[in-house]
Amino acid sequence: MRRSAEPMTGGSIWKRMILFALPILLGNLFQQLYNTVDSLIVGNFLGSSALAAVTSSGSLIFMLVGFLSGISSGAGVVAAAFFGAGDRKNLHRTVHTMVAFGLAFGLVMTLFGVCLSPQILRWMDTPESVMTEAVTYLQIYFSGSFGFVMYNIFVGILHAVGDSRHPLYYLIFSSFVNLALDLLFIGVFHTGVGGAAFATVISQVLSAGLCFLLLRKAEDSYRVRVRDIRFDRRILGQIVRIGFPAGAQNSIISFANVIVQSHINSFGETVMAGYGAYTKIEGFGFLPIISFMMALTTFVGQNLGAREYERTRKGARFGILISVLLAELIGILIFFLAPYLIAAFDSSPEVVRFGVEKARTAALFYFLLAYSHSTSAVLRGAGRAMFPMGIMVFFWCVVRVVFLTVMIPLTQSIQAVYWVYPLTWSLSSAAFFIYYRKADWLPKAK
Repeated sequence: MRRSAEPMTGGSIWKRMILFALPILLGNLFQQLYNTVDSLIVGNFLGSSALAAVTSSGSLIFMLVGFLSGISSGAGVVAAAFFGAGDRKNLHRTVHTMVAFGLAFGLVMTLFGVCLSPQILRWMDTPESVMTEAVTYLQIYFSGSFGFVMYNIFVGILHAVGDSRHPLYYLIFSSFVNLALDLLFIGVFHTGVGGAAFATVISQVLSAGLCFLLLRKAEDSYRVRVRDIRFDRRILGQIVRIGFPAGAQNSIISFANVIVQSHINSFGETVMAGYGAYTKIEGFGFLPIISFMMALTTFVGQNLGAREYERTRKGARFGILISVLLAELIGILIFFLAPYLIAAFDSSPEVVRFGVEKARTAALFYFLLAYSHSTSAVLRGAGRAMFPMGIMVFFWCVVRVVFLTVMIPLTQSIQAVYWVYPLTWSLSSAAFFIYYRKADWLPKAK
């Protein structure tokens, strides 16, 4: 493969960032389709109980994948800085350390998920009526951990060197494979929720395999050579220093969401299905946020590596602004279209009612979520990973759990769960705004 990745250290800032972020946005769209297609087909073919079983496992999956995503982003910052600085030797070491970490993490994740899924679902107060199907879905999903672990590692490498197009192509292809397998396993072979899990695993393994083949053929220092896969202690230390706070942040927040899910589960199967359907729709609303987070982290990392300090500052401002505007536009659309979108998953009136209530509570506050995430991405790209971790863990974990622990017994209302998210998004955004404006997070232009 010829070198297709180009550094983001020159040219028009807005063009470079949008051209990098757009394939990520489209790729994330198809990534979201993985989960959404599962839920649509499960909800329509198998009913509300099966839908509740599939969606209730989301918080646990996000907790583990969130840690991996954080570590990958930290590794991406290190790789992007070496790429921007033209340090080919250390870029090569970083790439192979990332791959070694992915292989080790994939093994741990497989064992953890397969062995502990039943017990964790019980801790989450999953109703017995959906327990068997939820365990089946999770255990099959985690048996294919190597697929989505290595896919995330490989995509982290490609994004760090400025290649966001190839992951898009592979996701589009594997998403169609996932759709075909869902219809085959569930609609034709009647395999139940296990079929949806198998379809997702096969599709993710396919995506990882395509990325691996691409990196094996790369004619650059980020080419993956099997014989060079090993841990470099110095590089691993840098990755952990930047990536562990982000990974811990994601996992702790996701753990808080597991606790939130347990509160949702206590309201019964119908609320679980309605809330779960909303979370699939919400995933689409987060796409611009996620896309510009990745673009911002790569942009900041590469330009700091190249000592382009003023360019870094201008790019950060642009990325934050566009992320906020796009997220709010999608939030407005979801607010008005919520009844139709929820009904696509499950047309039961009560399921639709609970899903719409959640959507119309949260959707207009997406701009706050975007601001917190994009500012966090800028700081992480600059190597300032501890402050975003502290802010998000405090507001999105501690405050959420304390709020629900107090309010649920007092109100006995699902509305407390609905409002805890806009509340904590507001608090974290205020903290990030103050820090971003006041702190000396970036070297002075020289």
